[in-house]
Amino acid sequence: MLTEIQSLSITRTTSNSDLSQETLLETKAPLKSSVIRTALPVESDGLSWPSKGTRTRANETEEEKEARLEKLSGAVRTMLECIGEDPDREGVLKTPQRYAKAMLFFTKGYEQNLNDVVNQAHLDHEEMVVVKNIDIFSLCEHHLVPFTGKISIGYIPNGRVLGLSKLARIAEMYARRLQVQERLTRQVAEALEEILKPQGVAVVMESSHLCMVMRGVEKPGSSTVTSCMLGSFRQDPKTREEFLSFIRR
Repeated sequence: MLTEIQSLSITRTTSNSDLSQETLLETKAPLKSSVIRTALPVESDGLSWPSKGTRTRANETEEEKEARLEKLSGAVRTMLECIGEDPDREGVLKTPQRYAKAMLFFTKGYEQNLNDVVNQAHLDHEEMVVVKNIDIFSLCEHHLVPFTGKISIGYIPNGRVLGLSKLARIAEMYARRLQVQERLTRQVAEALEEILKPQGVAVVMESSHLCMVMRGVEKPGSSTVTSCMLGSFRQDPKTREEFLSFIRR
């Protein structure tokens, strides 16, 4: 099922990590609308943008979880063999199971239920709420190596607000999947819009990608900035600038 939303998403890669030096979204005129078609942020069972195997993983019995861990451990053992290692060497003997457990933890966001993460919303507030510099750790879906950074989230309630820790939990849930930064930024914004129906949502993320540092162009000083603006943050330049001024401080 599809829904239509109005959003703005801008990506910028820079070697300067100081966001105050960026001119990100500082246009003085209202931004033109664009329509993005996307799956619903929250399915009827509370899963958010589930992948093909998400429900299977989320509903596993303890025996099925053990079987998944064993299968993944076997795949890691094969990987060690393929790179020229001896999987029976003492130093890496337990590596397959350790890595398998770590990978399941890194990707636990697939099986998390957004309704459980949010729990409940409180009432009676209509001023801007901003939580900035939330630490984020995720895995690039192209190379399975980490990208890390900080995400800042703002919204203008329409009478309903979340506990501040819930914003960090929502960001964490989407980060604990195989991701690209652009999609992660947008998913956090769209989820908040779906849950709260606020006047507007703004999300800005800045991170460093090890796929650009350890391989490829090998540029360790680079950082990538992405943003998604919905509702009043998209339509009103003053509201947008107020949010950006908060996260620069």
